[in-house]
Amino acid sequence: MRQNPFGKRDPNAPRRRGGLRWGVLLLFAGYAAWYWFSNRSVDPYTGETVLIDEGITPQDEKALGLQAYQEILQQEPPLPDDSEISRQVREIAERLVAKVPEVEDALAAEHDMTSPHIEQHFAWEVNVIPSEQVNAFCLPGGKIAVYSGLVPVAENADAMAVVMGHEISHALLRHGAQRMTEQKLAQIGQMAGAMSGMDAQQMQAVMAVYGYGRALPYARKQETQADEMGLMLAAAACFDPNAAIPLWQRMEAASGGAGQPEYASTHPDPGTRIQNLEALMPKALDYRARFCEASGTP
Repeated sequence: MRQNPFGKRDPNAPRRRGGLRWGVLLLFAGYAAWYWFSNRSVDPYTGETVLIDEGITPQDEKALGLQAYQEILQQEPPLPDDSEISRQVREIAERLVAKVPEVEDALAAEHDMTSPHIEQHFAWEVNVIPSEQVNAFCLPGGKIAVYSGLVPVAENADAMAVVMGHEISHALLRHGAQRMTEQKLAQIGQMAGAMSGMDAQQMQAVMAVYGYGRALPYARKQETQADEMGLMLAAAACFDPNAAIPLWQRMEAASGGAGQPEYASTHPDPGTRIQNLEALMPKALDYRARFCEASGTP
């Protein structure tokens, strides 16, 4: 900065931008804090505080899920409904879906809460997509797909039910809406950085901290929540929850141990996942005794 002999600031010298930068950051921080606190709620199935934008309704999620599902099936046509694999997968899904209301009520009761039963508005649909992918998903609104590559790894209906119960639980727990809300928070941070004059390297560093410190742990927590609810669903539908342990051992073997370290992944480490499922097994067996015997399903 140029200075004159009397120590006064040269009016032609450039002004400092530090004050403006901090002002912009504080403004966005205030908005982010307001957004955070005004959109928090307690999930009835986990008892944990979650962040879901009040402007995202289950109906909005359902519409987005349907659109995405139709696009996927156009790109990857499913097997015929009357194929053996399709029939088997559909039967598993029907048993799981039939137990959703009871399991939701039981989980909510554990936290002295009431289930909102958003599944009442779902239009359930199940398809098997021919692919080597070892994967499955359930989009908001109940749109389920199982990739045929999962079948040989699952090996049996019990293990397949564990996977499908997990995917259905993501939709019931509104994890899609939670992820959209988290993305909005991240966008607020990016806008704050851009308007405050951060360069690309600084922005990259900030987003890396956000990813490792918030986004990735949050995603792993969602996977753990879906594991628990999905295991209860499978058990209540008269599938053997013990099948979850060898399933994840086979899933780890199928991946060839090529996964990322847990801290850098959206999913728990297979070993961590197995430990969590083992700890949940007594509860799952209790759900099986309570709801499977009541249904009369073998």
